[in-house]
Amino acid sequence: MTRIIGAVATAIVAATLGSSAAAGDKQDAGAILDKGIKALGGADKLGAVKAVTWKAKGKIYLGGNENDVTSQVTIQGLDRVRNEFEVDVGGNKIMGVTVVSGAKGWRKFADNNMELDEAAVANEKRNIYLQMAPLTLVPLKGKGFKFEAAGQEQVGGKAALALKATGPDGKSFTIYFDKENGLPVKVAAKVIGFMGGEFAQETTYGNYKEFGGIKKAMKIDSKRDGENFMALEITEFRVLDKVDAKMFAAPE
Repeated sequence: MTRIIGAVATAIVAATLGSSAAAGDKQDAGAILDKGIKALGGADKLGAVKAVTWKAKGKIYLGGNENDVTSQVTIQGLDRVRNEFEVDVGGNKIMGVTVVSGAKGWRKFADNNMELDEAAVANEKRNIYLQMAPLTLVPLKGKGFKFEAAGQEQVGGKAALALKATGPDGKSFTIYFDKENGLPVKVAAKVIGFMGGEFAQETTYGNYKEFGGIKKAMKIDSKRDGENFMALEITEFRVLDKVDAKMFAAPE
């Protein structure tokens, strides 16, 4: 049961660049990113986003079994997140919450609380930027990030241009943009599961809708090592002007 709970927690927090690139790729890479930013709503609107929250429902695949899951995620910046979830595993409802606030982090399942160690907090922060990078793209132009053009491939039967990015933690990921409209359509990255194993995760994005001038993918599907892992539908999305500090306090 602990393994299942851990998989759910890391998955949902998953459901993801002082611009620097090789000289030959810099112009193309910058053009790809700028087109993506424009497609999502423009630099001014996206740059003003400090915090977001969303609710989702869908399926999570554990041990080959399909299970219903709902979640609510709130993210502020790249170092604060609160992720609450409920998953139905064989008729048993499992509820939990993971919180990261700066250098601290906690996880709660039922009445069991635990503080995350340094490595676990770092992993959760990576999950944050893997989610926020395709959501606003502006983190890629921020301190600690680097990116370069990485060719082209088919995503969902359509041509997509790739940027290989490196985050502040020195780990890389690849984000793909629809060649025609510029919208982010996939993120590929190595991720660490709850039990410490590493997986090749691919997350695809679709069914974009507009919220106050910002486009948000409402359909998010993830695979790990080629197998179905999570299929989510975003049911509610909001940009937040401010977040109560209690949101990122240790779960009670």
